Amino acid sequence: MKKDITIPVITDVYVAVVNEYNDIYKTQDWNAYIINDKDVDLDMVIIVTDGYSEKKMTSVFRKKLDVLPKKSYAKIELMQEDLFALNNRFKVSFFEGNTMYDKTYVFRKNTINLKALQNIPLMEAKGVLVK
Repeated sequence: MKKDITIPVITDVYVAVVNEYNDIYKTQDWNAYIINDKDVDLDMVIIVTDGYSEKKMTSVFRKKLDVLPKKSYAKIELMQEDLFALNNRFKVSFFEGNTMYDKTYVFRKNTINLKALQNIPLMEAKGVLVK
């Protein structure tokens, strides 16, 4: 039975935490984004996030996007720097056509920092990326 189940592999969908300037509050903020680098739209995108360590756990945050257009990105949430001491997990589920995809992206503790910044696909910004 198990051999008959195919689990599709996700490619070209990423989660990034980007350090960007907030014009309203004149601060540098860390924001999490989902990036669709595919040539097709993603439907019914559901993102569940939480932070955890051996001793601490954050509350669960959920976000739904009806459609994430091809070659685009969407903001998930603002992240407080205190969270970077925890493992930050993003569980992403979506439909591509009639197929459901599911993947968990994890930013390990202390991996989100200014020294780890890199260019983010589709965005003219620098951040930390998980593929």
